[in-house]
Amino acid sequence: MEKNVMEKPLIGVPMGDPAGVGAEITVKSLLDKKVTDVARVIVVGDKGTMEQAIGVCGVKARIHTVEDPAAAVDEAGVINLIDLKNVDMAKLKMGEVQAMCGQAAFDYIKKCVELAMAHKIDAIATTPINKESLRAAKINYIGHTEILGGLSNSRDPLTMFEVDEMRVFFLTRHMSLRDACDAITKERVLEYIRRCTKALKQLGVEGKMAVAGLNPHSGEHGLFGWEEVKEIAPAVEEAQKEGYDVVGPIGPDSVFHQALQGRYQAVLSLYHDQGHIATKTYDFERTIAVTLDMPFLRTSVDHGTALDLAGTGKADSGSLMTAVATALEMARNINLRS
Repeated sequence: MEKNVMEKPLIGVPMGDPAGVGAEITVKSLLDKKVTDVARVIVVGDKGTMEQAIGVCGVKARIHTVEDPAAAVDEAGVINLIDLKNVDMAKLKMGEVQAMCGQAAFDYIKKCVELAMAHKIDAIATTPINKESLRAAKINYIGHTEILGGLSNSRDPLTMFEVDEMRVFFLTRHMSLRDACDAITKERVLEYIRRCTKALKQLGVEGKMAVAGLNPHSGEHGLFGWEEVKEIAPAVEEAQKEGYDVVGPIGPDSVFHQALQGRYQAVLSLYHDQGHIATKTYDFERTIAVTLDMPFLRTSVDHGTALDLAGTGKADSGSLMTAVATALEMARNINLRS
């Protein structure tokens, strides 16, 4: 999008599942000077839900409804909102799975994608959605990454988690552990080494990448499994021949600690929880997700809708604040066409 060089980047935030904590953490984040001093934010959501969140959080704020991001104002205490008016407040049950909420959450994401594809916003920072609510609404996607990929016609978006200086990519995401093991092939690992290296260069990051092992002790040369011998190590060796600065497989019980110590600039995790556990255990509140290999940049909180906290005002907004800050920094530097 075209803008004055002194103008703050404009970040789009879909409100998330109305029955969860998305609206509350959005309100808290957008009233914090750590965000407002460096970025402009446009929320896509529902005015009634946002007003309820303001009351629950006990803060003073004014909602400024707009039809287009260009009309967003940069004023303290003001939340810019594109109101889709898709939540019946009389039927909303906080903390419960509802089809209405799944549909609403999808609608917010869809609108943000449209804005990003039209270059009306610089990046998207997403709040939590609920997979059961999506299913109740008959939304044929399992999660954010799949929705974003489908709406932007991106074949296979890259997911990366970042916390401090540790970056973790994911070879597989939302599938059973059995299916994830079957998906670990030499061809797929090699492809991801190439793609992850390209993504790191786009982010201005250079250095060694490590591929995590799958089995305990990376299989111990076949004692505990053959995936490392037959699929993972051959992929790493092929990548090295192609000139990639990559090593592995490295035991999953040590590779993430080594990355935090600076030995590796990134780790390729082989399945969903392998990387999630490592990053969230280190710092649950400040771990954020980044989605790459799409026509736009997306960052996200790393936690769920926290239905047990919804409506209490107690949800921590730290992860969303970090996601917005990361989206801001990356939007300034990343070259999506490189």
